[in-house]
Amino acid sequence: MTWKVICPLTDIPKLGSRLVRTKSVDIGIFRTEDDRVFALNNSCPHKGGPLSQGIVYGDKVACPLHSWKISLVDGKAEEPDVGETACYPVKVEDGIVYLEV
Repeated sequence: MTWKVICPLTDIPKLGSRLVRTKSVDIGIFRTEDDRVFALNNSCPHKGGPLSQGIVYGDKVACPLHSWKISLVDGKAEEPDVGETACYPVKVEDGIVYLEV
């Protein structure tokens, strides 16, 4: 695995996201209000909604299709919903966001 440069942190709005397309999966990179960064499979575990188009709040994202709340920390749906989506290693160094691919 190697770290791929994604973008400067400032290119992702607070409480926003950026979509990264790979050969095998689309990944949403999310930025919280306090500048933490997370990476999840862009597909909601419910009906495959594009999580990168959802609303980020706290350490969760609400799916734009049916408002399922997905944890940015571990990819799990908030109860009473059940399911999860994959998380990917991401880091910020010197103001640059990196994704492990």
